[in-house]
Amino acid sequence: MPVTRRDIVRSAAILAGSGLVHPSSPRAQGTGATGAGPTNAPLRIGVLTDMTGPSADSSGPGAVVAVRMAVEDFGGRVSGRPIEVLSADHQNKADVGAAIARGWYDQGVDVIVDLTNSAVSLAVQDLARQKQRLALHVSPASSDLTGRACSPFGLHWTYDTYALASGTAAAVTKRGGRSWFFLTTDYAFGHALARDAGDVVKRLGGSIAGEIRHPLNAPDFSSYLLQAQASRAQVVGLANGSGDTINAIKQAHEFGLAQAGQTIAALLLFISDVHAIGLEAAQGVMLTEAFYWDQTDETRAWSKRFGSRFNGRMPSMLQAGDYTAVTHYLRAIERAGTADAAVVMAAMKAAPISDFMTKRGWIREDGRVMRDMYLYRVKSPAASRGPWDYYDLVATIAPEEAFRPLAAGQCPLVAPFAGSGR
Repeated sequence: MPVTRRDIVRSAAILAGSGLVHPSSPRAQGTGATGAGPTNAPLRIGVLTDMTGPSADSSGPGAVVAVRMAVEDFGGRVSGRPIEVLSADHQNKADVGAAIARGWYDQGVDVIVDLTNSAVSLAVQDLARQKQRLALHVSPASSDLTGRACSPFGLHWTYDTYALASGTAAAVTKRGGRSWFFLTTDYAFGHALARDAGDVVKRLGGSIAGEIRHPLNAPDFSSYLLQAQASRAQVVGLANGSGDTINAIKQAHEFGLAQAGQTIAALLLFISDVHAIGLEAAQGVMLTEAFYWDQTDETRAWSKRFGSRFNGRMPSMLQAGDYTAVTHYLRAIERAGTADAAVVMAAMKAAPISDFMTKRGWIREDGRVMRDMYLYRVKSPAASRGPWDYYDLVATIAPEEAFRPLAAGQCPLVAPFAGSGR
């Protein structure tokens, strides 16, 4: 059945009645994004991302490009209101990111999007709950965002640590990689990724030989890789991302880990990372993603448009996710006839997701976007047909297999966990 505006408002009223949004609040009455402001005031989208740090290539400035493309493709206006895009660098510091987000929400920003870095994202999740504004977590990985830290005002859009583990860790373990040693970046994202991957390995009968944690943006992995070699583990699992993953793979190639019989499993690897590493060092690496630019005619068409605006670079799954998340958000406002956070969230959850990146997707009650994930293998230099031709598709992973079961996350929005403390 088609979803009507009455259905959306009724869902928002149920949310209001739960105590998460007070029914007498202006934001619960659908009078505009800020509650009391004029309905023709600009709708403001804040892109909070890593502009200069280890995730700048996979997200960063490209995230801003993708969001601006979404706004332009939508016509630059929604429900009669012009759309403004703001951007800022959180510097991979939770306190910096939270301070920027607080200022934006207080100044009338309607939604914050991207949110690279799980520590920053978790801080903004709490703030969005307090301010009753929306946060679209496109780029962070921590599955805690739809677990104990879930929020009625937050969506986790692209992927998470559980999906990465379900894809890469499961595939490598099933192919004989039974003992693992983790190199883990020492903050919320890395901890969650190593935890979820370790759970998958053990569930499949494997074992964890050890783990060592390293700081974000570590310049030298020599000592960590020597410990991984000494562990004699069959698999060295990289529970890190972006610059750290790039450096670890390059140095593992120099140290000859693969030649000595150890498998390098990159639990989070973006196409921008493969581009930086080069196919010679990255070939054969298995990875899980939600999007690849060369997957279909639709993905190729959008990606080439993106590349024409971003120095010829093909988009990562994060940048594609920024575009599709903002588009879904704007469509929800148009359907609902308001930018009220609770009403728009109900509209986003009520509508299926169908675009160049996602087919037959939907948003679960804990805020998890359910979509197919894809297991890829990095091509050898000889197999690549040209620039950015980097992946072979190994398997498609259905949403129900890729993402954590709803009850296992213990999200307080989901029975029987409702009212359990958040």
